[in-house]
Amino acid sequence: MKLITAHRVLIAAGIAFFAFYALVQGRQFLVRDAGAGAAVQAVGAVAVVVALAIYYRSLKRWGSR
Repeated sequence: MKLITAHRVLIAAGIAFFAFYALVQGRQFLVRDAGAGAAVQAVGAVAVVVALAIYYRSLKRWGSR
C-alpha cells in the first residue's frame, strides 16, 4: 500500500467522524435543548468536514505523481 492511500483512508475516516459528530451535536441542540455550545460545536464540525473534503479532493493529483 502506498503512503498516499493510507493518508486518503485516514482523511476519509476523519470526514466520517466529524460528520457523525455534527449530527450528534445537532441532535443535542434540537432535541435535548443543550444550549448554544452544542450548536457551535455542530457548526464547527461541519466546517471541519468541508475543509477535509476540499483537502481530500486535492489529493487526487498526488496519485498521478
